[in-house]
Amino acid sequence: MKRVVKIHDLAGDFAENKDVARQVRIETIMPALSRNAEVVIDFSSVSGATQSFVHALIAEPIREFREVAFANLYFKNTTESVKKIIETVYKYMQESLE
Repeated sequence: MKRVVKIHDLAGDFAENKDVARQVRIETIMPALSRNAEVVIDFSSVSGATQSFVHALIAEPIREFREVAFANLYFKNTTESVKKIIETVYKYMQESLE
């Protein structure tokens, strides 16, 4: 089953609250990945995000689930700046796992 996380509903226009990211990670992302389910993180109506927010959201799932996380985490409706932050966190995590 696919889970969709609407970041705007949880974090507002600018995603910066690491506590919100932690809550989403613990309550939604980690359980879904443990069942090998897809997780779609939707950034509709979010103008930006901090790197610390994105790191708090996806670093631990990538560390714990590795290939399952890389295969099942999807991002949609990201601005260019948010997309670059996600790419930075992904690259950092891939390098740290090698």
